[in-house]
Amino acid sequence: MIRYVAGRLLQAVAVLWASFTLAFAVLYLLPSDAVAIQLGAAGVDTDSLTPAQLDSARARFGLDRPVSEQYRSALSGALHGDLGTSIAKHVPVAELIGERIGGTLTLSALAGVLAIVVGTSVAYAAALTPSRTLRGLLERLPALGVAVPSFLVALILIQVFAFELGWLPSTGAGGPAALVLPVITMALPAAAALAQVLLRSFEETLREPYIVTARAKGLSRGAVQLRHVFRNAAAPALTISGVLVGLTVTSAIVVETVFNRNGIGRLAQEAVLAEDVPVVLGLVVVAATGFVVVNLVIDLIYPLLDPRITRTGGTEYF
Repeated sequence: MIRYVAGRLLQAVAVLWASFTLAFAVLYLLPSDAVAIQLGAAGVDTDSLTPAQLDSARARFGLDRPVSEQYRSALSGALHGDLGTSIAKHVPVAELIGERIGGTLTLSALAGVLAIVVGTSVAYAAALTPSRTLRGLLERLPALGVAVPSFLVALILIQVFAFELGWLPSTGAGGPAALVLPVITMALPAAAALAQVLLRSFEETLREPYIVTARAKGLSRGAVQLRHVFRNAAAPALTISGVLVGLTVTSAIVVETVFNRNGIGRLAQEAVLAEDVPVVLGLVVVAATGFVVVNLVIDLIYPLLDPRITRTGGTEYF
């Protein structure tokens, strides 16, 4: 078990390093004038600058150094919590992210809880109900939830609950009521994906011999579902949950833009539009860290659901 945990920790570190390196390569090594991009983000007209001024700007941004040295400096800074300084806003990137991340984490946490409750309920109801009609309807709902884009869900919710019924605010961050529509918008696609995975897992688990044996012993369908099926079908659901967490920033960009909320999703949109490279790189690091931490926790939960995961052929997997 110790070797299993150590292996997962090493994988987490490797994923973080690879994410940072790939993001650095994409942002800094593309065939473009990095100085012009960063000066443009700062509102400076590069055509009006002399070669000496451009060289001075390269030195100020650290772009006069070899790429390998820039990479080592950026990596060392990230390891010490220094993500650089925003070109457009002239403040530390860590400070910008720290100011905005709280709202996004709250939104994501509430959406995650709602997605788990809705997705699990739909899948469980579909597997448990004796009605073929109701089961068919419940099995089709997840596909619909995955197919509908988040921005369209947001617009529909705003139109119905904010404009027509007037129950909830359409934009802003004014209290708990302003969280309802954004949370639902983020939760529905995740709940649909989770329900799809759980439904397939339930169907496969119900065909296992030990389920037939349990039913033969007189256990009811509901008891079999609770004692055996749900636990054994939980591993694939945990996997998809980890993947969905990795999509939080992408979802937040859409949701926070539509609902006019100041979070890291909105910050990412602003940084991309302003070509603020240090902020984009910092957000990649934060998003990758969140993804890795959640998936590491999920990997450590797996053996509690099924001890065989840490073993292959009677020996430890790592």
